[in-house]
Amino acid sequence: FQVSEGEEAEEEVDQPGMWEETFKTHADTKPNGPSSISLDFSLPGVEHVYGIPEHADGLRLKNTDGGDPYRLYNLDVFQYELFNPMALYGAVPVLLSHNTHRTMGLFWLNAAETWVDVSSGQVGVPQTDVRWISESGIIDVFIMLGPRPNDVFTQYASLTGTQAFPPLSSLAYHQCRWNYNDQEDVSAVDQGFDEHDIPYDFIWLDIEHTDGKRYFTWDNNKFPQPKDMLQGLLDKRRKMVTIVDPHIKVDSSYKIHTEIRSRGYYIKNKDGGDYEGWCWPGRNMSICTLYVQKCTDMSLSPVTLLQGSMENLYTWNDMNEPSVFNGPEVTMHKDALHGPWEHRDVHNLYGFYVQMATAEGQIQRSGGLERPFVLTRAFFAGSQRYGAVWTGDNAAEWGHLKMSIPMCLSLGLVGISFCGADVGGFFKTPSAELLVRWYQAGAYQPFFRAHAHLDTPRREPWLFGPDNTALIREAVRQRYTLLPYWYLQFYHAQRTGQPVMRPLWVEYPEDIHLFPQIIISLFSLSSLSHHLFLSQIPVFQRGGSIICRKNRVRRSSSCMENDPYTLYVALDSQGNAEGELYIDDGHTFKHETDKQFIHRRLSFTANSLSSRSFPSASWVEQVNILGAQKPDAVTLTTTDGGESSVEFAFDPDTAVLTLRKPGMNAGVNWTLHLR
Repeated sequence: FQVSEGEEAEEEVDQPGMWEETFKTHADTKPNGPSSISLDFSLPGVEHVYGIPEHADGLRLKNTDGGDPYRLYNLDVFQYELFNPMALYGAVPVLLSHNTHRTMGLFWLNAAETWVDVSSGQVGVPQTDVRWISESGIIDVFIMLGPRPNDVFTQYASLTGTQAFPPLSSLAYHQCRWNYNDQEDVSAVDQGFDEHDIPYDFIWLDIEHTDGKRYFTWDNNKFPQPKDMLQGLLDKRRKMVTIVDPHIKVDSSYKIHTEIRSRGYYIKNKDGGDYEGWCWPGRNMSICTLYVQKCTDMSLSPVTLLQGSMENLYTWNDMNEPSVFNGPEVTMHKDALHGPWEHRDVHNLYGFYVQMATAEGQIQRSGGLERPFVLTRAFFAGSQRYGAVWTGDNAAEWGHLKMSIPMCLSLGLVGISFCGADVGGFFKTPSAELLVRWYQAGAYQPFFRAHAHLDTPRREPWLFGPDNTALIREAVRQRYTLLPYWYLQFYHAQRTGQPVMRPLWVEYPEDIHLFPQIIISLFSLSSLSHHLFLSQIPVFQRGGSIICRKNRVRRSSSCMENDPYTLYVALDSQGNAEGELYIDDGHTFKHETDKQFIHRRLSFTANSLSSRSFPSASWVEQVNILGAQKPDAVTLTTTDGGESSVEFAFDPDTAVLTLRKPGMNAGVNWTLHLR
């Protein structure tokens, strides 16, 4: 505008609603006006970048020139598309770059809606440009300089924390369905696993177990005696998980609702009233804000006060993006209020705080003694400190099985190691072959759970014929034999931030052939045929390693607590091998508070081992040495100077030396000599 001489300029004032935008039928008032922040990074010499989950896409981030950028905005997505940069359930704004000289990371600390453009530049010129754009907030960036992959993991962990050390049982097999109908159904499924000799540790209940979707309640008609049900599982050393979504049914007879409302802990709408929307509890539900610590404290108490709860009951946080069926993009309006903050500023943090409150509630329940187990669908940077995540509502398709691998690898690269996909696919119905292959793959992913949609046929492992049942049984049993190995990997993840499931370039950072892909395929255009048997899982042990197994598989991992170990020693080309064994009680924090654990380093020819004041009842039952030569004799020496002969068998066709019952306790020092 123009100001004439002698006139005073008037300050232009934003009029109410002048910045309002409409998305379909939803209005966003933008009371603070439009905003965005952006920053570009150039990475010379870099052709391969990874991270920024969650997306159903390849491990290596693709060039987004001429297409849509990667979007980070937690959403409830119904059966997501593959190879798409669309937003999914979680958002971790961390990107890693890697070449033969350096690995580095960028952490864009912003919880608002974020877009990431990746440009690979000119052909033949190794450079990648990355543009970050967020709707609100400030520019707050951490650059992690590496130079090696494990250095970046440690640097990032120093900012956001490491993976929580899970209870050992949570690394075993989980059986889930939307929904197991009632108490009798739970008992029948539990008995079915025993009858078919398939181990499992957790059975899960979805939303139908509640009283009208009032979370922290039971449907008394379907589950009249929840404590009896839980006690029956506990008698078999098994556990249960029940779902808890963040939506609170607006009902004056529902104590949790009335208490939250009386304290003013609900998220507010743009006009200052309690935010209400539509989700599983119905068209009248509200969502608790986690902006104030008091509301977090309020979220803890139902975990401890749930009627019918026992110590073997754990929690599943679903729909915590948060999902709002009648909201824009099936989520909360951006102009809703968490105290002084608009929801647009903190959207991607909501699921983080739900899981945090739930984990803290479980810890509080045990007086700080027991480790929690919480599964969440929505997550952000740092969610690894509170439990596990899964890849959401996948489908019973071969493409979704294959996609579970890069999705979990991407999560591991940004600190979230405890991840997995719904075995068999959540939507649709798998063929018997697909289901078997999914069990075989799921047994080698960190979180191992079968799950299925309400409208799909039942798919317990014994419903696909005896031959397929046997194959599934073998896959699950393999998981149980390797629980000591999985537990060791999570011990390292908790200490260093190193991912449990990791791409090969992390192990071999100078091998450029591994950068763009997970592993070299067995198939190529020049291949005429390849024999692939459904009964085989193509898993290999690396030469030079020692892996500890428990080969006496029982109905749950807790039943195997004091069972003996078998050591598998795979020699390298120099005839050497190294490994580790970690043991603690598997469920408390005593490994931290009282230093009650055993951590031993093993080598093929000698063992220089130490332990703290935590005796173990576990013994080494068998040692298998792969690639060995036949010795004349094998002797065992212990720290007290004792020496004894060990019986052995040697197979010249496979070069496997087997030492049976050498008589070694896992908690003492010992040395085996091949003479």
